[in-house]
Amino acid sequence: MAIKFLYSFIAAAVSTTAVLVNAKASAPLRFAGVNIAGFDFGCGTDGTCVASGAVPPIHKLSGIDGLGQMQHFVKDGYNVFRLPVGWQYLTNDKMTGVLDATQFAKYNTLVSDCLSTGAYCEIDIHNYARYNGQIIGQGGPSNKIFAQLWSNIASHWKNETKVIFGVMNEPHDIPNITAWAASVQSAVTAIRQAGAKTQMILLPGTDYTSAKTFVSSGSADALAKVKNPDGTFTNLIMDVHRYLDYDGSGTNAECVTNGIDDSWTPLATWLRAHGRKAFNTETGGGNVESCVKYVSQEISYQASQSDVILGYIGWAAGSFATNYVLSQVPSYSGTGWNDTLLVSRAMSPKINKLIATVA
Repeated sequence: MAIKFLYSFIAAAVSTTAVLVNAKASAPLRFAGVNIAGFDFGCGTDGTCVASGAVPPIHKLSGIDGLGQMQHFVKDGYNVFRLPVGWQYLTNDKMTGVLDATQFAKYNTLVSDCLSTGAYCEIDIHNYARYNGQIIGQGGPSNKIFAQLWSNIASHWKNETKVIFGVMNEPHDIPNITAWAASVQSAVTAIRQAGAKTQMILLPGTDYTSAKTFVSSGSADALAKVKNPDGTFTNLIMDVHRYLDYDGSGTNAECVTNGIDDSWTPLATWLRAHGRKAFNTETGGGNVESCVKYVSQEISYQASQSDVILGYIGWAAGSFATNYVLSQVPSYSGTGWNDTLLVSRAMSPKINKLIATVA
């Protein structure tokens, strides 16, 4: 038993070391951020979103000071925010690619607030590859409608170099991954043809775009074929999520793994072999010691793979209550903001010193 354990330990060590040896010269991660949620409230994993369910993290609309939160996080060294929104919110509950002017203006307030901090800002359509239960391009909205949505969104921010386009939040149970890649391609083409020529576009896979199964599900290979209209892959980034609770769902307070061996190592290997990069746009855990430990290990490993992993965005702040199981919402005491345990001891760039913009 002891010999078998020793052999397994050595094999695992060799495997991890091989990834590190094959990496290019490491540098700090480029990005660290937080999801500023609220415009996505009312959305289910079947893509059924009700516009009236949103709680915009905008003080004049809900009393939630999303701008204050982002300004605080920037002082902590964060440099990107993901801004989830339901498709139905932007179109006022109509299955169309045409934006509702009133609803879009409200969401644009949050994006403008984000840009005012100097951070990068990710537009995230939080619909799980669906509209009211029907999969985009596979029985639901056509790729043409999806492309129209993204064309209209991209047209508005085509000159904003710090806007990132997140094509779709967490597709799952996709019957045909090749068909899904074609839907993603339609969005990419629309974004570029709308005039957003250089901004990053994030490409999500199936299985909730899990980093653990991104390669094994076929997502990586299918999305690797998605191109810019000029035939290049420039700034087309793989979008991955990873939670560290026992079932990887992000619904439990305790963390049980750092995800290195089963997720980040195989993903980094694939990325390096194919000359691609990935961005971990959702990760986190409860405000407990186990998550401080494992999230710290996860981020440190990502930094060792910074030639292929751009960074991480924690889930979540914004309109969530401070007692939400994965809350990263800072509390305001009247004189200043106070970070949650996980942020203050693991995720804050000021603390982990793993982000390029933080000394």
